[in-house]
Amino acid sequence: MSTRLTDCEKQMLLHLAREAIEAAVRGKPLPSLDGEALTPTLRKIGASFVTLTVHGNLRGCIGALEAYQPLAQDVREHAVAAALQDPRFPPVAEKELSHIHIEVSYLTEPRELIYSDSADLPAKLRPNVDGVILKHGFRKATFLPQVWEKIPSPVEFLEQLCYKMGERGNLWREAKLQVYTYQVEEFHELN
Repeated sequence: MSTRLTDCEKQMLLHLAREAIEAAVRGKPLPSLDGEALTPTLRKIGASFVTLTVHGNLRGCIGALEAYQPLAQDVREHAVAAALQDPRFPPVAEKELSHIHIEVSYLTEPRELIYSDSADLPAKLRPNVDGVILKHGFRKATFLPQVWEKIPSPVEFLEQLCYKMGERGNLWREAKLQVYTYQVEEFHELN
């Protein structure tokens, strides 16, 4: 990553995410974001994903693959979306707030992965390092690098990513997909 976050910046982003989630779940307006209190890195355009878990189980995950707004604002926006708008889950209820664990992933810019054929593709992936984006026509899906912990096989990783994209699992073997990789700086609240 070109710009690594300091421990203080990570704690600030986690604080902003927690504050935004608690306000949104309680139906209150988000506190104003004091740009002067933010470091230049947190004011810089950046892309993030915010993942919410309860007792280690996924409870919401939303983010952006490409940077379009200041990183601090991006984290707040995706924290609220992960809590209230992830279509896989009902909105987080106020009684759940004390059980929610927040993880933030700060993304590098995705880069196209050049590969010759489906036999070559799994070998080009770097488990536990790369997040992967698959594109096929208008469909697109991604897995953050952390997903390798649950799906360590590159072949199964690609199959599950095809399913997530709404396609059959072996599509990556049958069609030349656009593949992009990125890396993340991941950090989370301490228990």
